[in-house]
Amino acid sequence: MNFNMIKNLARKNVNNLVPYQSARRLGGKGHIWLNANEFPISVHFELSQKTMNRYPECQPKLMIARYADYANLNSDQILASRGADEAIELIMKTFCEPGKDFILFCPPTYGMYKVSAEIIGINYRIVPTINNWQLNIQSIAENLNHVKVIYICRPNNPTGNLIPLNDIYNLLEITASKVLLVVDEAYIEFCIQSTLVKLLKNHKHLIILRTLSKAFALAGLRCGFILADNKVINLLLKVITPYPVAIPVSDIATQALSKENIILMQNNVKQLNINKVWLFTQLTLCNCVKEVFTSESNYILVRFENSAKVFKYLWNKGIILRDQDKNLGLEKCLRISVGTRQECEHVITALQDL
Repeated sequence: MNFNMIKNLARKNVNNLVPYQSARRLGGKGHIWLNANEFPISVHFELSQKTMNRYPECQPKLMIARYADYANLNSDQILASRGADEAIELIMKTFCEPGKDFILFCPPTYGMYKVSAEIIGINYRIVPTINNWQLNIQSIAENLNHVKVIYICRPNNPTGNLIPLNDIYNLLEITASKVLLVVDEAYIEFCIQSTLVKLLKNHKHLIILRTLSKAFALAGLRCGFILADNKVINLLLKVITPYPVAIPVSDIATQALSKENIILMQNNVKQLNINKVWLFTQLTLCNCVKEVFTSESNYILVRFENSAKVFKYLWNKGIILRDQDKNLGLEKCLRISVGTRQECEHVITALQDL
């Protein structure tokens, strides 16, 4: 069987798909990795469960209970997934009819909303943000025909801004009883006071996505959570794979969600936010920088006079950033993950040399 025959067997949308380019797919040979919004320091854990001959629980009880306690919710409002990425797809698979229903998102934003829809075969509508990446509420309201799910990233990736609470209330009002509003809180620990968890009580169509990849420094673990009304959770449980959380994953995640390790995470976040303030200030002083955008997350979006030159120069020095130039409204922009103070200093020194 030749390649053309194989290609003909593949689904049309897969043949036409432009895959999401993760940081690791893009590669590079750096020693300072600031392109994936990872936490810059590792937290040490050791496996407590040594036997792997049995299948894991679909939703490990202690891990779920600890996350529920952390989020101030009931256990039946929590579902664990393989990172927030699986959660994004799981919601589409559960609520959207391929070829019939639509999702809606507002670029520039996280690219997996679009890619997941294309993989599954779900239509999508794009309502670009306006005025420093704020939502165009009126345009969203006018484009809800056949839309089942809206995805909002808050804080938004890659811009770092926080959609105002009043806009969230407006969205909840216009989507009530007809559309699910999914708010991706992957980065919320960096501005935890802005979480929307309290809104779940009175808004049954609100779904919140969380992850241990960012503030908990466990990107390699691939563990995320869906926070929602228990009726939504029960539907998602029908669709999720039989064993989504491996035993080593639940083991380490459960440890990470202990009270002492949550305090450790919160202290680490405080230090990273201090580094972010320092990096932000220093970037504004660099001659090659045109604009630095305020961020509520663990990265900073920067517009340069010549972003391609800066990206290549730093790349050759082993400092790997994320190029955003081709994203809507982000011409000449690079996204810089906030690293350790030493890593931040290396970035500034290199930019000053340039």
